[in-house]
Amino acid sequence: MAEAQQARVQKAVEDMVQSLEKDHIRKMQGRMFRCSAECCENPGHSMNQVHQCIDRCHAPLAKAQGLVTSELQQFQDRLTRCTVHCNDKAKDLFDSGAKEPAVRALMDSCVSSCVDEHLSLLPSMTRRLKDSLNSIAQ
Repeated sequence: MAEAQQARVQKAVEDMVQSLEKDHIRKMQGRMFRCSAECCENPGHSMNQVHQCIDRCHAPLAKAQGLVTSELQQFQDRLTRCTVHCNDKAKDLFDSGAKEPAVRALMDSCVSSCVDEHLSLLPSMTRRLKDSLNSIAQ
């Protein structure tokens, strides 16, 4: 993918992840740490009970991180499939005898379209992630 296009995607995804981290993940981390600390406060609990309690405290955050990772992987996979399609179109054009400037122009245009299309998906993906993060039981 052209460097400028890659930078556009990277910045947009980083901005989305930072927003999710600030508005949702960070609060979940705070709850997890406070919950874990409470697990350690009971002197009557066995070591195993404390570990189980801490594991329960960590479960919502682990689920949230898994959701975000999965969505980002799906986004990356879709973008990759689109750019592979662009490569295939460029190769077909080159194989049909087109000159390099025409092939490069097709590739640039195709990749740019992929990026535009996938960047337009980020707002709905962000909403979906926020809804999912809000629904995780604390």
